[in-house]
Amino acid sequence: MSRTHVDAATHGAPQQGRVAGPVAPPRVSARRRRPGVIALSLALIAAGGAGVAVLLLQAGHRTDVVTVVRDVQVGQVLTEEDLGRASVALDPVVKAVRADDLKSVVGRRAAVELKPGSLLASSQVTSDNVVKAGEQLVPIGLEPKQIPATDLVPGQKVQLVHVPAQGTPDAGNPPDVAAQTIDGRVVKASGAAPGTGVVVVDVATSASDGPTAAAWEAAGALRLVLAAPDGA
Repeated sequence: MSRTHVDAATHGAPQQGRVAGPVAPPRVSARRRRPGVIALSLALIAAGGAGVAVLLLQAGHRTDVVTVVRDVQVGQVLTEEDLGRASVALDPVVKAVRADDLKSVVGRRAAVELKPGSLLASSQVTSDNVVKAGEQLVPIGLEPKQIPATDLVPGQKVQLVHVPAQGTPDAGNPPDVAAQTIDGRVVKASGAAPGTGVVVVDVATSASDGPTAAAWEAAGALRLVLAAPDGA
């Protein structure tokens, strides 16, 4: 074989088994980052972290308060057996009695009905007697049409109005005749009885008006209206 043929075989023909080298990736120019965007991102991260820290601190801050552990009726004197203590994360707007002040509410009367599991507020207790000297407590059972739709709460001033039943001599009185009324104060109001809707309202009246109010109620000739608040 001539040298020309050898060179052609060596350099002209492709060599078997040769592997192509790695291909370099295209160059990508880096985007310039604006310092303002970076600063804003850092500020948002810091603010978020601070918010989480505040929430954690609030959740961890607990207050010892007084709780109600059994049913207490309106006017009932509170004892230590009626009350308990609990440690809760308390919202500032909730005016609960602090556990350190438990002794200050023992011996006072419930101004409203208290239920087990609730926190005790100072506005729910009173040093006054529910029925004062010279008053009588008159329980009055009223049908829905005989009372306002507004919920009755202890302390509300009301008037008991005498409405003669149909067929009685007073039923035909001219409309210009003033109705008989008795001033009273709500001490407690029950929920509506199932089926009848009757609500029992304990009303404190003067001792002289108590028997009259009871007679009106027995005759079904009584309506209850809300009196105007003081200063209205």
